[in-house]
Amino acid sequence: MFKKVVITTTLAGTLLLAPNVSEAALGDRTLYNGMSHSDVTELQNTLDNKGYFDYHTATGYFGNITEDGVRDFQRSAGLSVDGVVGPKTVGALKGAAVSKSSSNTSTYSGTLRYGDRGQSVSNLQSQLKSKGYYSYSVDGIYGSITKQAVRNFQSANGLSVDGIAGSNTFAALSGASVNTSSSSSQVKSASTSNSSVVSIAKQYIGVPYVWAGTTPSGFDCSGYLQYVFNKAGVSIPRTVASIWNATDSVSSPSVGDLVFFETYKSGPSHAGIYLGNGKFIHTSSSYGVTISDMDNSYWAPRYLGAKRA
Repeated sequence: MFKKVVITTTLAGTLLLAPNVSEAALGDRTLYNGMSHSDVTELQNTLDNKGYFDYHTATGYFGNITEDGVRDFQRSAGLSVDGVVGPKTVGALKGAAVSKSSSNTSTYSGTLRYGDRGQSVSNLQSQLKSKGYYSYSVDGIYGSITKQAVRNFQSANGLSVDGIAGSNTFAALSGASVNTSSSSSQVKSASTSNSSVVSIAKQYIGVPYVWAGTTPSGFDCSGYLQYVFNKAGVSIPRTVASIWNATDSVSSPSVGDLVFFETYKSGPSHAGIYLGNGKFIHTSSSYGVTISDMDNSYWAPRYLGAKRA
């Protein structure tokens, strides 16, 4: 009888002390950029199921791609758009009604480009369709057809034709007047000031890739960029991540701007110099200094954005 009491008491104590595994789930904590956690994995899977996570697998790391997905979802759900996953965002993700019509691309403040997915892309397609520039199904996928429709609209409205839907494109879609002459002059000025960077960059086409290389005998990715910009009289940091942090964002790249990609790890891990017409020059581990197409199947979904040194 005494043994029974001891065993029963011990079991009861164990049950009281043991954590409830089911409690470790999305909503237990606020999630934000820079976190790594199993809750982030659940968040990414939930976003993916709703069409707001533009990556091939959940990683458990809350990076820029995850934040963009959260922001798109918040915008579609009529929530405060801050990219932080708090109680209201979790509630909406877990089944609160989301009014897709509440998202209005005329007030969209972000940038959409080839490879993007989600409700914001669907809204963009709907606006292009209403103006006669898009005649296909609204599927929320920013593919080659959507990109060409954006280019056609930009061309018809005197905008910079890059196939990227930025602030000027959304303003024009909503009927607001856009100072295209100012936009053109800014692009021309940026292109002119960066023309020497492009000229210098092309001199080293064919130079082999060398890990940690910083000279024309062999470059790695960021070593090449630092060398070229230094030759042009512009000082930039040594690593891709530090270059990203030290440069100014632009809605769409002009000739000579830096274009960044997310490759082997979350966040900016590769970069090159934009040449115009959707092409960029960079150091590839396979081909050395080479020119690539930003729209190809490898680079397009990994594009993070453009910055100006």
